[in-house]
Amino acid sequence: MENKTIGFIGAGKMASAIIKGLLSSKTFDNNHILAAEVNETTAKIAQEKFKIKIFTNAKDAVCNSDIILIATKPFVVQELLENIKNEVTKEKLIISIAAGITFEKLEAALGKDKRIVRVMPNTPALVECGMSAICKNASATEDDLQLVKTIFSKIGKVISCQEKDIDAVTGVSGSGPAFYYYIIDKIAKAGESLGLDYKTALMLSAQTALGAAKMIIETGNSPEDLITAVTTPGGTTAEGNKVLNESNIDTILCETVRKTAEKSALMSK
Repeated sequence: MENKTIGFIGAGKMASAIIKGLLSSKTFDNNHILAAEVNETTAKIAQEKFKIKIFTNAKDAVCNSDIILIATKPFVVQELLENIKNEVTKEKLIISIAAGITFEKLEAALGKDKRIVRVMPNTPALVECGMSAICKNASATEDDLQLVKTIFSKIGKVISCQEKDIDAVTGVSGSGPAFYYYIIDKIAKAGESLGLDYKTALMLSAQTALGAAKMIIETGNSPEDLITAVTTPGGTTAEGNKVLNESNIDTILCETVRKTAEKSALMSK
């Protein structure tokens, strides 16, 4: 990535999270990051925070970049593609984080010969703890894929996937933070019902969720093994496990993810 410039189309929250990660890791310096942003307030915040060049016209950002990262709302992507298609050459790498915008749609506007990588990130990227899944089209190279992995590794963890799996990824990790927020909140409110103040219970619940997730990632042990390790037969955890095992929570969570994935598939059409 030496001497390459990355241009963001859109400088909102997700773009800002990525820019922050790239700058703090020294993957790019602020002379090799630029953005196009039509919202004056958002543009001013990004310029002041990161000291990067901000354009009001997406074409200018594309012309001055080697890597173009599309970080706009999905409903404006089609218009954007029509606006920049003449500036997108085969030498430029296109990265899209727009949900529901398939390779078919991107290639229809830009050409099948263009190098394109799709990414499904999630909002914990804002605290450099995101989860991103990436896939490439036929024209993009393995080097392109590795470059995108490097970029998104600065805001969390990255996996490769096939485009056909993007909807499932959306159900599990793209929308997943909202489902974990819900569970964390409900456990905190259960603590509140037992006499804890909500703020204390929320800290207990959230930090426990964070620690449990870290145990899975860093130990490599399965959830089942970790449940066994923390459960004493006849003890308190065993009593709680019994309630979960006798409930229909498996069905509810499976349906939650399935409905989310189905909606993602519908949006892409």
